[in-house]
Amino acid sequence: MKILLIGATGMIGSRVAAEALHRGHQVTAATRSGRTDALPPNPALTGVALDVTVPAQVAEAAAGHDAVVSAVSPPRDGSDPTAPLLAMYRALAEGLRTAGVPRLVVVGGAGSLRTASGADRVDTDDFPAVYKAESLAQREVLGLLRAEVTDLDWTYISPADEIAPGDRTARFQLGGDELLFDANGRSFISAEDYAVALADELEKSQAVRRRITVAY
Repeated sequence: MKILLIGATGMIGSRVAAEALHRGHQVTAATRSGRTDALPPNPALTGVALDVTVPAQVAEAAAGHDAVVSAVSPPRDGSDPTAPLLAMYRALAEGLRTAGVPRLVVVGGAGSLRTASGADRVDTDDFPAVYKAESLAQREVLGLLRAEVTDLDWTYISPADEIAPGDRTARFQLGGDELLFDANGRSFISAEDYAVALADELEKSQAVRRRITVAY
């Protein structure tokens, strides 16, 4: 499989790149500079410069690929990230339509997952304030995909409530729209195992046009 990975040098994106390469896929890492020196060298890895807010650039970069993975984080400059993130995803969808690449997998957020009370995690009292604006923006992206991107084969993958670098175990549980917990009541997934779940979905396409979540 030939994969265009947008945001390949971030905490999650770099692990998605590593997992995809480990499985023998070809990965084109899209960054603003086109540099891939932050990633381990691999003959199946190439770089491309991309401004994902420009549909024509997206179309050019995506052409010839089997799937696109977006691991892009919202702006973190203190401004409201919702409008720029939604504009980016609209541009991304337009570019994919032009390129004729229907498969899109989105690294999403956990804030839109439902809790036992019925409220979204981002709306609960103990949700960390530092992540709230980003989580609200990610929830709007999920809404945009559901309402406006009915012609692409997208999948939105939410991590557990906590995600951080860790071990690759390839043992986890998958869910839908509800927050998942382990036997000790913790909602956690390593970035490495999140990447395993994402690569599984890329290969199997079992959750087209819906959101899934992954946790221990």
